[in-house]
Order: sequence, then C-alpha cells, then structure tokens
Amino acid sequence: METINKYEIKAANFKTYTGEIDIIAQKGKVICFIEVKTRKEGGLFAPAEAVNYHKQNNIKSAASAYMNRYKLKNETRFDIIEVLLSEENLYNVSSINHIKNAF
Repeated sequence: METINKYEIKAANFKTYTGEIDIIAQKGKVICFIEVKTRKEGGLFAPAEAVNYHKQNNIKSAASAYMNRYKLKNETRFDIIEVLLSEENLYNVSSINHIKNAF
C-alpha cells in the first residue's frame, strides 16, 4: 500500500453493515481511522462539525469490525481530515486540516 507523511494506507472506503471508514492508516504501531469531510470555503460550519455523535459511533463500530477481522490489538485513534475548496473554483483545494484524536 501507499505511504503518505509516514502513514501507511491500509484501506480506503472500508464498509461494514454499521458504517464506512474513509481511510484506515497506520503510523508506527497506531491504527488511525480517518473520516474525510469536504466543504466549500466560507460555509457556516467547519467540515468536522458534520461528524456528529451518531456518525462517530458508526465509525467506531466499523473500526471494531476492522480490528476483529484482522485480529489486531494495536492502539487506535480517530481522526478527521477537513478539506476546504475554493469558493471561486471547486476544483481548487484551499486548505487541508488534519485533526488528530478528533473523537
């Protein structure tokens, strides 16, 4: 798999009956379950605010399924990556914010 910023990407769009995880990556011994949220710049809410309690529980449940499927005992972490798109051109990314231990 690919390595980005010392994160080894293990899976993308991992789906279970309870939910989906956008990216599963490993950095050192820590398995990171990452939710990616994209919004247009200048919106009323930050992208991370879309990851509510219900969504967090779905991600945690899917993460548990992943850990059980592969019999992993690693430390885990739940992150959010916010992607903000330019108001003028939605094909231009204006910023990316990686929130570690988001929930």
